[in-house]
Amino acid sequence: MTLAAKTLKAFNLRHTNGREEVLDLFLNAGHALAHNDVENGLGPDHDRVTIYRTLRTFLDKGLLHKVLDDEGGTKYALCRDNCSEGHHHHDHVHFKCETCGQTTCLDKVSIPAIALPEGYNRKEMNLLIQGVCQDCNK
Repeated sequence: MTLAAKTLKAFNLRHTNGREEVLDLFLNAGHALAHNDVENGLGPDHDRVTIYRTLRTFLDKGLLHKVLDDEGGTKYALCRDNCSEGHHHHDHVHFKCETCGQTTCLDKVSIPAIALPEGYNRKEMNLLIQGVCQDCNK
Protein backbone atom coordinates (compact mmCIF):
# COMPACT_ATOMS: atom_id res chain seq x y z
CA MET A 1 0.00 0.00 0.00
CA THR A 2 1.43 3.42 -0.96
CA LEU A 3 1.92 6.27 1.50
CA ALA A 4 -0.89 8.17 -0.22
CA ALA A 5 -3.26 5.21 0.12
CA LYS A 6 -2.34 4.79 3.80
CA THR A 7 -2.90 8.51 4.38
CA LEU A 8 -6.32 8.43 2.73
CA LYS A 9 -7.26 5.50 4.94
CA ALA A 10 -5.96 7.26 8.07
CA PHE A 11 -8.17 10.26 7.29
CA ASN A 12 -11.19 8.01 6.60
CA LEU A 13 -11.33 9.07 2.97
CA ARG A 14 -12.59 6.82 0.23
CA HIS A 15 -9.69 5.66 -1.91
CA THR A 16 -9.84 6.63 -5.58
CA ASN A 17 -7.02 6.76 -8.09
CA GLY A 18 -7.61 10.49 -8.54
CA ARG A 19 -7.34 11.22 -4.81
CA GLU A 20 -4.21 9.11 -4.55
CA GLU A 21 -2.61 10.90 -7.50
CA VAL A 22 -3.44 14.36 -6.09
CA LEU A 23 -2.04 13.39 -2.69
CA ASP A 24 1.10 11.95 -4.33
CA LEU A 25 1.73 15.34 -5.96
CA PHE A 26 1.71 17.03 -2.56
CA LEU A 27 3.81 14.32 -0.91
CA ASN A 28 6.47 14.65 -3.62
CA ALA A 29 6.38 18.44 -4.12
CA GLY A 30 7.76 19.68 -0.80
CA HIS A 31 6.05 23.05 -1.30
CA ALA A 32 2.57 24.52 -1.65
CA LEU A 33 0.64 23.91 -4.86
CA ALA A 34 -2.10 25.94 -6.52
CA HIS A 35 -5.08 24.30 -8.21
CA ASN A 36 -3.41 24.99 -11.55
CA ASP A 37 -0.20 23.27 -10.38
CA VAL A 38 -2.20 20.17 -9.48
CA GLU A 39 -4.04 20.28 -12.78
CA ASN A 40 -0.78 20.56 -14.74
CA GLY A 41 0.84 17.82 -12.64
CA LEU A 42 -1.95 15.35 -13.34
CA GLY A 43 -2.44 15.99 -17.02
CA PRO A 44 -5.53 16.16 -19.24
CA ASP A 45 -7.17 12.96 -17.97
CA HIS A 46 -8.32 14.71 -14.79
CA ASP A 47 -11.35 16.95 -14.63
CA ARG A 48 -10.86 20.48 -13.22
CA VAL A 49 -14.00 20.27 -11.06
CA THR A 50 -13.01 16.88 -9.63
CA ILE A 51 -9.60 18.30 -8.71
CA TYR A 52 -11.31 21.25 -7.00
CA ARG A 53 -13.60 18.91 -5.04
CA THR A 54 -10.64 16.73 -4.05
CA LEU A 55 -8.70 19.75 -2.75
CA ARG A 56 -11.80 20.95 -0.88
CA THR A 57 -12.29 17.51 0.70
CA PHE A 58 -8.62 17.32 1.74
CA LEU A 59 -8.92 20.82 3.22
CA ASP A 60 -12.12 19.99 5.12
CA LYS A 61 -10.67 16.74 6.50
CA GLY A 62 -7.47 18.39 7.78
CA LEU A 63 -5.13 16.87 5.23
CA LEU A 64 -4.29 20.17 3.50
CA HIS A 65 -4.32 23.79 4.62
CA LYS A 66 -4.62 27.02 2.64
CA VAL A 67 -1.63 29.20 1.95
CA LEU A 68 -2.37 32.68 0.67
CA ASP A 69 0.19 34.13 -1.69
CA ASP A 70 1.18 37.69 -2.48
CA GLU A 71 -0.98 37.75 -5.61
CA GLY A 72 -4.20 36.99 -3.74
CA GLY A 73 -4.37 33.41 -4.99
CA THR A 74 -4.75 30.31 -2.89
CA LYS A 75 -2.25 27.51 -2.66
CA TYR A 76 -2.49 24.34 -0.61
CA ALA A 77 0.11 22.58 1.53
CA LEU A 78 0.13 19.36 3.51
CA CYS A 79 -0.87 19.66 7.15
CA ARG A 80 1.84 18.50 9.53
CA ASP A 81 0.40 19.44 12.92
CA ASN A 82 -2.13 16.70 13.57
CA CYS A 83 -5.00 18.58 12.01
CA SER A 84 -8.39 16.98 11.86
CA GLU A 85 -11.75 17.63 10.29
CA GLY A 86 -12.61 21.28 10.88
CA HIS A 87 -9.61 21.89 13.18
CA HIS A 88 -6.45 23.28 11.62
CA HIS A 89 -3.44 24.25 13.72
CA HIS A 90 -1.17 26.32 11.52
CA ASP A 91 0.47 29.11 13.38
CA HIS A 92 3.59 28.92 11.26
CA VAL A 93 5.16 31.15 8.65
CA HIS A 94 4.95 30.66 4.89
CA PHE A 95 7.84 31.74 2.68
CA LYS A 96 7.53 32.65 -1.00
CA CYS A 97 10.71 32.71 -3.04
CA GLU A 98 10.92 35.63 -5.45
CA THR A 99 13.26 33.64 -7.69
CA CYS A 100 11.62 30.22 -8.12
CA GLY A 101 8.09 31.22 -7.04
CA GLN A 102 7.68 28.29 -4.63
CA THR A 103 5.85 28.80 -1.36
CA THR A 104 6.95 26.61 1.55
CA CYS A 105 5.80 26.11 5.11
CA LEU A 106 8.39 27.05 7.71
CA ASP A 107 6.95 24.80 10.40
CA LYS A 108 9.60 25.65 12.97
CA VAL A 109 9.00 29.42 12.69
CA SER A 110 5.94 30.47 14.68
CA ILE A 111 3.80 33.50 14.05
CA PRO A 112 4.36 35.90 16.96
CA ALA A 113 1.51 36.42 19.41
CA ILE A 114 -0.78 39.22 18.33
CA ALA A 115 -3.09 40.86 20.86
CA LEU A 116 -6.37 41.74 19.18
CA PRO A 117 -8.62 44.50 20.51
CA GLU A 118 -11.47 43.47 22.78
CA GLY A 119 -14.39 41.98 20.88
CA TYR A 120 -12.25 40.49 18.08
CA ASN A 121 -11.89 36.72 17.88
CA ARG A 122 -9.15 35.12 15.80
CA LYS A 123 -10.14 32.34 13.46
CA GLU A 124 -6.86 31.88 11.61
CA MET A 125 -3.62 33.75 10.94
CA ASN A 126 -1.43 33.86 7.88
CA LEU A 127 2.05 35.28 7.67
CA LEU A 128 3.83 35.32 4.33
CA ILE A 129 7.47 36.28 4.10
CA GLN A 130 8.96 36.95 0.68
CA GLY A 131 12.59 36.69 -0.28
CA VAL A 132 14.98 34.16 -1.77
CA CYS A 133 14.86 30.53 -0.60
CA GLN A 134 17.88 28.50 0.49
CA ASP A 135 18.00 26.56 -2.80
CA CYS A 136 18.04 29.72 -4.94
CA ASN A 137 20.62 31.32 -2.63
CA LYS A 138 23.18 28.62 -3.54
